[in-house]
Amino acid sequence: MSHTTDIVIIGAGIVGLCTAMQLHRSGGVRVTVLEQSPAPGAGSSGASSAVCRHLYTYQEMINLARDGIDIYRHWQDFTGLEEPRARFNDVGVVWIGGNEPQRDAQRLQRHGIPANVLDAATFAERFPSLSTCKLAPDFETGKAHVCEPTDAFLCEESGGFMDPQNALDDLTAALTDAAGVELRFSATVERIEHDDAGVRGVRLASGESISCAIVLNASGPWCNRLLAPFEFAARWPLEPTRIQVLHLPVPTEMTARMPVCGDFTSGVYFRPQGVGQLIAGSTLEADEQETIANPDEYDRFADNDFKMIKMHALKHRVPSLSDHTRIGSYCGLYTVNRADMHPLVGATPVDGLFAANGFSGHGFKLGPAVGSLLARAIDGARSGFDTEVDLDFLSWDREPLHLDTMNVLA
Repeated sequence: MSHTTDIVIIGAGIVGLCTAMQLHRSGGVRVTVLEQSPAPGAGSSGASSAVCRHLYTYQEMINLARDGIDIYRHWQDFTGLEEPRARFNDVGVVWIGGNEPQRDAQRLQRHGIPANVLDAATFAERFPSLSTCKLAPDFETGKAHVCEPTDAFLCEESGGFMDPQNALDDLTAALTDAAGVELRFSATVERIEHDDAGVRGVRLASGESISCAIVLNASGPWCNRLLAPFEFAARWPLEPTRIQVLHLPVPTEMTARMPVCGDFTSGVYFRPQGVGQLIAGSTLEADEQETIANPDEYDRFADNDFKMIKMHALKHRVPSLSDHTRIGSYCGLYTVNRADMHPLVGATPVDGLFAANGFSGHGFKLGPAVGSLLARAIDGARSGFDTEVDLDFLSWDREPLHLDTMNVLA
């Protein structure tokens, strides 16, 4: 059994679905999205914290984040849904313990991103549940210290977060009835068919073949299974990596005035989740090292040591948290590009094969903008929701980028 389409997208995570949406908006091509799971987001996207921030080392990443977040801010227009389930939570992002908040604010402002520096008094007035302390908690003994206020805090006024699963469900709903787009779940791609001339299609585990001239591998943590036959992929170490996240109840009045917080001092990030909930994870490179051999098999709950350390960090930054809070947890997967923590996006040396892999925790916020990059690379498509970032910046044939910090905050 076989059929023909123009473009096959492997993976119904945020990147695959946003690329399908960008291609659909420009029109003129037939797109088939194949997802091995019965629902979207079974890889990295569904378990993402979906923090939407702009602070990056490279200006191109700042612009990709800006353009991706702008689409989330105009989600109804992008999806075409009258009542989308997802909405952008416009709570701002604050950074505690950064080296040069004034410089970082000016960098963001040059890219059209509202950002400013708050002093300790202003920070405490706006975010009364958060401590302004600049000292790191004692992770060895747990001993308390006399807190000293930080002088300055970077605040990204236009940052925030989305609900990742709602966003994926919206894209699925929008594409289900879209002309020229076919979504297929529980459809595992066994291999990408190719010869010396380039891509010929894909072979499914069911035995079905789909003929096409263009394939996009956006399969997240499973990308190496499909990349293994291609020599170009060996240059880039893409490793499925277990990432731990906590969730816990907090007083409702606390989340009403809580931003997304990136705490360099304590090595933790956190954000409100709905009403009376908080989710938290790590900003440390040491917590992004657990490579998973099989993306289908890994521990889905956080380790006890991780819980204890991150709760100690959270208690330091949010002093009113109860000592008896019931802590929940879950785990997801990053596909970490160990060479430079940045994704690889666009055409590969194999004619007709495109790939978007190794997002290293950046995928959700960048997803809509990366969809624009890919649509442009695949068929020149433009839709009105486009980024102008150079296609070469994240290309497969680039040199690794230089970074001082090899973690998700790169």
